[in-house]
Amino acid sequence: MGESLRTGEDGLARCGWVGDDAEYRRYHDQEWGRPLHGDRALFEKMSLEGFQAGLSWITILRKRPRFREVFAGFDASVVASFGEDDVERLMGDPGIIRNRAKILATISNAAIVRDMSEGELDALMWSFAPVAAPRPRSFADVPATTPASDALSRELRRRGFRFVGPTTMYALMQSGGMVDDHIEGCFLAA
Repeated sequence: MGESLRTGEDGLARCGWVGDDAEYRRYHDQEWGRPLHGDRALFEKMSLEGFQAGLSWITILRKRPRFREVFAGFDASVVASFGEDDVERLMGDPGIIRNRAKILATISNAAIVRDMSEGELDALMWSFAPVAAPRPRSFADVPATTPASDALSRELRRRGFRFVGPTTMYALMQSGGMVDDHIEGCFLAA
């Protein structure tokens, strides 16, 4: 099957990035590539993808419960009200990624989401979901960015969002099911 696929102990072929990590396997099998809807869920995904920039996703995945706790379940109205004391509290929390720029971006982005109409973030993001493309046959066929992720990134930045570059937005599109990049031969490749 090559490096693009990996067969687990359960006999199922999965995208090779899953490796042997049980949490990655659960994430791949139950979350990654499944359509994600809802302003709060997409704000969380946008925030976590932004925190992931420059790091591995497994790091974020393992810290996700703490992120949810300290960012009020990614309730944009609550996060938007965070002040300097909250920023300092977050900077001192080893359970999350302590990057001031990313923390400030999450708070700033929350204010934008808070001021949007209910369902607007969901509709905006999904409006950039491309039509189905051929399934990738290997990792080499999976792009880092696409015209759709470039366009989504531009629109979000135009609205004032931060840490929403094209690569980050393509990762969100993959994980949120806007594109299906399960490698050909993965048991989830339909």
